[in-house]
Amino acid sequence: MAFDIAKFTARFVEEARDHIANLNHGLVELEKRPDDAENLNAIFRSAHTIKGSSRMLKLTAITEVAHKLEDALGALREGKIPHSRALADLLFRGLDAVSTMVDNIAAGEQIALDNAPLCEALSQAAEGALPRKLPASGGAGLDPGPPAAAGIPASVPDAAPPPVSPSDNTGATGSAAAREPRPAAAETIRVRTNKLDDLIRLMGEVVSHQNKLKQRILDLGGLEREARRQVELLGQGRATSPLEGARSLHAGLKQLLSVIRQDKTLQDILTAEFQEKALMMRMVPVSLVFDPLHRLARDLAGAMGKDVEFVTAGGEIELDKKMVEKLGDPLLHLLRNALDHGIESSQERQRAGKPPRGRVSLSASHEAGSILIELRDDGAGISTAKVKEKALAKKLFDAETLESMDEEALVDLIFLPGFSTSGMITDISGRGVGMDVVKRNVVEDLKGSVKIATRSGLGSSFEIRLPLTLAIMRILLVSARGRIFGISTHYVTEILKVPTAAIIDVVRKKALRLREELIPVVDLAELLNSVGADHKREAQLLVIVVRIANEKMGFVVDAILDEEDMVIKSLPELLKGVRLVSGVTISGRNELIAVLNVPAVLETAKSATAPWSEPAAAEDRNREINILVVDDSVNTREIERDILEAYGYRVTIAGDGIEALEKAGGTAFDLVITDVEMPRLNGFALTERLRADPGYRDVPIIIVTSREKDEDKRKGIQVGASAYIVKGAFDQSNLVETVQNLVGRGNK
Repeated sequence: MAFDIAKFTARFVEEARDHIANLNHGLVELEKRPDDAENLNAIFRSAHTIKGSSRMLKLTAITEVAHKLEDALGALREGKIPHSRALADLLFRGLDAVSTMVDNIAAGEQIALDNAPLCEALSQAAEGALPRKLPASGGAGLDPGPPAAAGIPASVPDAAPPPVSPSDNTGATGSAAAREPRPAAAETIRVRTNKLDDLIRLMGEVVSHQNKLKQRILDLGGLEREARRQVELLGQGRATSPLEGARSLHAGLKQLLSVIRQDKTLQDILTAEFQEKALMMRMVPVSLVFDPLHRLARDLAGAMGKDVEFVTAGGEIELDKKMVEKLGDPLLHLLRNALDHGIESSQERQRAGKPPRGRVSLSASHEAGSILIELRDDGAGISTAKVKEKALAKKLFDAETLESMDEEALVDLIFLPGFSTSGMITDISGRGVGMDVVKRNVVEDLKGSVKIATRSGLGSSFEIRLPLTLAIMRILLVSARGRIFGISTHYVTEILKVPTAAIIDVVRKKALRLREELIPVVDLAELLNSVGADHKREAQLLVIVVRIANEKMGFVVDAILDEEDMVIKSLPELLKGVRLVSGVTISGRNELIAVLNVPAVLETAKSATAPWSEPAAAEDRNREINILVVDDSVNTREIERDILEAYGYRVTIAGDGIEALEKAGGTAFDLVITDVEMPRLNGFALTERLRADPGYRDVPIIIVTSREKDEDKRKGIQVGASAYIVKGAFDQSNLVETVQNLVGRGNK
C-alpha cells in the first residue's frame, strides 16, 4: 500500500510551528543566558524533532536546514564553539528559512528556497568558523531587511489545511494545479480535555434537569384538568363545595409555583456555569502574542543600535481567541513605539545617569473582572513640549487651546491619525499611524480602553484594559425618551442623581462638577436624535458617567431598567456604517436593543460641542498644496508627479538641486521631495541650503533615495530632512501617506 504523506502533513505543520515558536523564544533567551543548559537542551530537542518529522514525510529541504541547525546547536551545547551575536544571527536566519518552508507546505505550495549557502554557513559555524557575512538571500526568510511583524499571529495557531503531497520539495515552482487557490480550512482551536470533561458533565446535569421540567409540565397539566372539571361542575350546578375546590386548586398551584421557582434557580445556576464553561473553550493564553514579541524586540533593538532587555509576565492569562487575534497589532505598535521613541541610546542613558541597557516589560493580569495589559519602558518619556509643537505645526489646535490642556489631554494627542513626535519619518517609525492603530483596535474593535502614564526622563507606561470576551457582555439597559439602549458596564464608572441646577455652562458645553472635577454632560436622547415621546424633565437628573482612557463624560438618561449578561449580535452588513451602535441584543420580550458604541458616542458628543474645529477643517480642505519634486531622473520625477497630482496636489518639478533652489526662490512651496544623487547640487546639500533660508526653515522636506545605510539616514537627519524613504521600499501609498502626514490632504 502506498504511503499517503498528505494525510500527516497538517499534523506536522501544527507540531513544527510549536517547535519554531519554542526555538524563537529559546534563542532570544540564549542570548541573555548563554550558560542556561536547560534552555539549550530544549531548543536542541526542538530542532531535532523538526528534522526527524520532516525526514519521515520526505520534506528534504526542511530536513537539511533543521539538521544543520541541530549540528550548530549541538556544538554549542557541547562547548565546542562559543555563543556570539554573529552565531545568534545565523541561527535565526536558519530558523526563518525553516518557518518559511513550513508555511509553504501549509499553503500547499512547492518550496522554492535555495538553502545551500545557508546550510554551508551553519556547517562552518558548527566547526567554529563563522562566515564573515551572512549568506546571500536564497528566498524569503533570508533577507536581512528591516524587522517586521514576523511571528505575530494573524490568527491563533491552529491545525493547517492538508496540502497536496509534495513530490519535489526543492523545485522552483509547483505545477499549475498545485498553485491553484485552495479553500481555507475551517477554524480550529486546541481545547484541554479537562475543559471538555467539565462541559460533558454539565450537559448531563442539563439533561437531568430537563426531565424535571417535563414532570412540572405534567403536574401543571393535572392542575389544568382539575380546574376544567371544577368549571364544568359549576356550569352544570353540580359543584357540592365550590370554595373547597378553589382552595384545593390554589394550594396545588402555590406548591407547583414554589417548585418551579426552585427549578428556575437551579436552571440559572446551570446556565451560568454552562455559559462560563462554553466561553472557556474559546479562551487561549495571551502568551500566543507575547512570545513572538521577544524575537521582534531583539531584531528591532539591533536594527536601531540599542541595547534593550525585553521581559514578559502573565502570559498564562487567558482571553477570548478572537480578542487575542486582534491584540497582535496594538502590542506590535506599542513595542515599536517604546523601542524607537522611548528607549534612548546607551550613550544618552549613561549621560542621564541610567544603566546603559534599557528595559521594556509587558505584563497581563486580572483586575476587577477585566484583563489589564501593561507595556512599560524606562526611557525618556513623552515630551509634552514636542506634542504641542507638532499639534501646532499640523494645525490640529490653536496655541490657546493647547495651553489650556492638562498633561493627560496633551499626551492623548499621540492617538490622533497621522500624529508623530518623531523628527524623522523612516521605514520603522515616524509615520503617525501606529498609535492610531492602537486606539482603533483596542477601543473600537476590542471594546477596551488605553491609558498613558509618562514621566520625563523616567519612562512611560501604556495600560490596555479589556473585557474577558466579546461574545457575552455585562450590559446596562437604560431608557432615554422612551427608547431603550444598552451600555457595556466596563465603560461605566458611576451612576448618580444630581439636581438640574448642578448642571452648569462651561464654554458652550454642559458640565457637572464632581469631586472638584468638571465632567462634560450630554442628554443621550438628544445626542442620538431619539424620536420617542416627549417628557417633562425631572428636578433630579440621572447621570451615567462613562470613561474612555483619561476622558470622562456624563450621559443623562430617564431610567435604568436592568443590568445583565447578554449575547451581543453583530450588525448586518448593510448597517456596518452606523458608528454609534456596536451591536444589538434581544430582550426577554424578544425586542431588539441597540448596544451603544460608547467611544463613538463620546467622540460625537465632543465634536457636537466643539464648533471651533469645523472652520479649520473647511479651510484645510480648500487650500491648494504646492509641492516641489527634485530628481535628475525624468522617469522618477514624472512618476512622483503623476501620483501626487492624482491625489489633488499641485506639483512643480526640478532636475537638480540648483534648479530647485531657483524655483524655491520664486515660489513658496508647502513641501519639497528630493533625491540625493544629482548633478551640480545633491539632495543633502539642497536640504541644508533650504533650511538656511528662513522661508523654508519649517517646510517639510522628504528625501527619496536608494541609499539605505544608517549613516545616510543620520546624514538626512543632520541636514534637516523631515522624512527619509528608501526607493527599494518605495510604493505609491508609502509616498502619499508620508505627504499627507506632513502637510495634509490635497484639494480633491
